[in-house]
Amino acid sequence: MVLLQVLLNGLLLGGIYACIGAGFSLVWGVVNIINILHGSFIVLGGYGAWYAYAHWGVHPFIAMLPIGLLGYAGGWLLQQYVIRHVMAAKVLVTLTLTFGLNLLLNNLMTFGFSADFRKVVLPSQEPITWAALTLPTDRTLSMLAAVAVVLLTHVLMTRTMLGRSIVAVRMDPQAAQLMGVDVPRTFAATFGIGTGLALIAGAILSPIFPISPVAADGYLGKAFIVCVLGGLGSLPGVLAGGVLLGVVESVGSYFLGSSHALTLSYVLLLAFLLLRPQGLMGKKGFE
Repeated sequence: MVLLQVLLNGLLLGGIYACIGAGFSLVWGVVNIINILHGSFIVLGGYGAWYAYAHWGVHPFIAMLPIGLLGYAGGWLLQQYVIRHVMAAKVLVTLTLTFGLNLLLNNLMTFGFSADFRKVVLPSQEPITWAALTLPTDRTLSMLAAVAVVLLTHVLMTRTMLGRSIVAVRMDPQAAQLMGVDVPRTFAATFGIGTGLALIAGAILSPIFPISPVAADGYLGKAFIVCVLGGLGSLPGVLAGGVLLGVVESVGSYFLGSSHALTLSYVLLLAFLLLRPQGLMGKKGFE
């Protein structure tokens, strides 16, 4: 029963990790940019949810909808008017640009909110219990919301014209353009969706983890690992990679101690890079 409890904790954590990595994987897989801003966007979404709850009493799961729309608009504008001009450059140029923008955003958040940790404190709820198993209600609800966001994004990608355009551009931008797809606008829409997903992830995380600009690098690292484990640009892969990472960290923390959870994450990352660089559900050619 103890091991089953550990596995359930890992599943809860893994669903949340999937939401953290979804936008990062989408931008990297389609726009071909390793978005260093992603972790700061997650923190910004957390601040948005905290502000909405502290000042207006809006629950984070409700606030995440307008926050995500604002994130989409901001990401669209950022890609269209800034990042678009360096997309054809070497990867070091895009990394340097997003790194500089990340420093700017991180410092602005520190200036506006300070580096103190903040947290959305919801009314206490009884944990969900069954037999000898116990699931924290807030973490369970956050996991369900995170998985729902990833699945809805997958439906968007597979059942809508925008989603099909994004998939086509991911596979072959030149062929997609010949078929009438507006590739520059599709890139902007993809970056906007990735940014919106990052802010939504921050809102979902806000009742569970404290919010601070210093947490941005940790979120970026988790997103990178989930993306590599699941497969570049694959949302089902992101879900599988997030669950795998959550279970490995939970089981590893139980047997080796919580201080080794981060070490296990990067050992798993190195193993996949060496043995299966396309990830669990990725395809060769998109490593």
